[in-house]
Amino acid sequence: MNSLPNDPVMLLSVINTKLRDCYPSLDCLCEDMEVSKEEIIQKLSKIDYKYQAKINQFV
Repeated sequence: MNSLPNDPVMLLSVINTKLRDCYPSLDCLCEDMEVSKEEIIQKLSKIDYKYQAKINQFV
């Protein structure tokens, strides 16, 4: 995840912005950016955020 922030709060902001503005799903974002979906989910779960596919955001 070298193109994304390591800090979970910053990562949350970047991921949710990209999901809102550029990608229809987390899978599409991860594929396009060549990042690990599991790693993103794991990092954001540390700050109690979970991906909600219905709204395409971490909440």
